[in-house]
Amino acid sequence: MKTLVEQDLSTGCWSEYDTLKKVIVCEPKYMEIQEVINDVQKTYKEENINQKVAEKQHKLFTEKLEENGVDVVRLPASEEYPEQVFTRDIGFTLGEEVFVAEMANEIREGEEEALEKWLTSSNADFQKLKANKIEGGDVIIDRDTVFVGVSARTSMKAIQKLDEKRPYEEVIPVKFDEKYLHLDCVFNILSPEVGLIYSPALDPKTVEKLAERYKLIPVSKEEQFTMGTNVLSIGDKKVFSLPQNKHVNQKMRAHGFDVIEVDFSEIIKSGGSFRCCSMPVERAK
Repeated sequence: MKTLVEQDLSTGCWSEYDTLKKVIVCEPKYMEIQEVINDVQKTYKEENINQKVAEKQHKLFTEKLEENGVDVVRLPASEEYPEQVFTRDIGFTLGEEVFVAEMANEIREGEEEALEKWLTSSNADFQKLKANKIEGGDVIIDRDTVFVGVSARTSMKAIQKLDEKRPYEEVIPVKFDEKYLHLDCVFNILSPEVGLIYSPALDPKTVEKLAERYKLIPVSKEEQFTMGTNVLSIGDKKVFSLPQNKHVNQKMRAHGFDVIEVDFSEIIKSGGSFRCCSMPVERAK
């Protein structure tokens, strides 16, 4: 097996906001709410997903990424996996290491195989936290600190194992109301100084601790439902966000961020937005 120094694929992520160079996505070709696994899906179960609209929205998102200099890797979509568009959950890059996730829900088990196949073909080293459920939507990185959500999809055992493997960072477990799916649905980091938060989903003491480190932009209940915290930063203070989240966007702009608005209204019906639909492989340090 090649070492990280010898591998062909350049990998490295040290934050949520450095310039995004390479990212993994998967088109929502077979996207469908087959089994309700989060609160948002409960609302749209009967209406379900218009796949053609979802594909059109996702295509515009990837085109905008490429316009901004991001190398977009597209994993092949499979009819077997209706949630495959949410590539954030199948793995995460921490420092120079790529971790392949172990999915917690049966309907999503196997999605990670397409990622493993691509990493293998790219001669990239990767590892799995075996027998420890963990998903990338719960992993939020800021230099020498890694916040990891404790949820139905990410176990304390997995967080402890990650802590053992990454002695260079402080791994901080963050408990939140599990009905919100992943940590990035209630908390996100935009820069070394600024973050987004939906406070009702977290313990007041946790919010207080986060507020000591970041200027926290509050997200309302309505805009949390439309994935107001689940934005994607691509560097130079550029952030992807839904046009529907007017208050969040206004507040981010007031803090000096360049908000790139793309309609993702069909895709968020399944409980995820821009961050959920992107797995960074490389960011400029």
